[in-house]
Amino acid sequence: MARHRTFNATKRGSSPRGPTKVLMSLNRLVLVINASYEPINICSARRAMTLVLKGTAMVQEVSAYVVRTSKITLPVPSVVRLQKYRRVPRQNRAVSRKGILFRDGYMCQYCRFKFAPARLTLDHVIPRSRAGGSTWDNLVAACVECNNRKGDRTPQEAGMPLAKQPTQISIHAKHRMLAGDEKTWERYLFY
Repeated sequence: MARHRTFNATKRGSSPRGPTKVLMSLNRLVLVINASYEPINICSARRAMTLVLKGTAMVQEVSAYVVRTSKITLPVPSVVRLQKYRRVPRQNRAVSRKGILFRDGYMCQYCRFKFAPARLTLDHVIPRSRAGGSTWDNLVAACVECNNRKGDRTPQEAGMPLAKQPTQISIHAKHRMLAGDEKTWERYLFY
């Protein structure tokens, strides 16, 4: 009979050291990785624990949180790995202000200074008046001053080169935006 890894048999170094935080944390975020260790989703701790108890997934890393019932105490997982490889179709990520600012590191792409999110705007590299769309490769973070100075021109016309060429955000960066337990998730996520 094959031995299934559950909450008590996690990988070395994955159990919390020190005092355990006693919280009913079923809404915490849990990273779901494929059998190939590729991150594929983020779900609630409730869903992750259901996957583990059904035998669909196994706990890869546990958090410092626990769920207590009248009879047992279960550690809340931070990362779960699916038992079988699941093919996941490529997804186009929806364009969002939060995603653009995160991708650009909260830095104006023209003057290269970091700003608080409230002080940044989104700038169309190719202006909308010239058929520039609101896509990942046409939007960049810009401070109000640079955005006004650039106006209705391209960066080349305004003499304001971009710090880096805009690209679509990857699934890894999307998961980093939602990181629930960033230190534990770090080894599974790439930029």
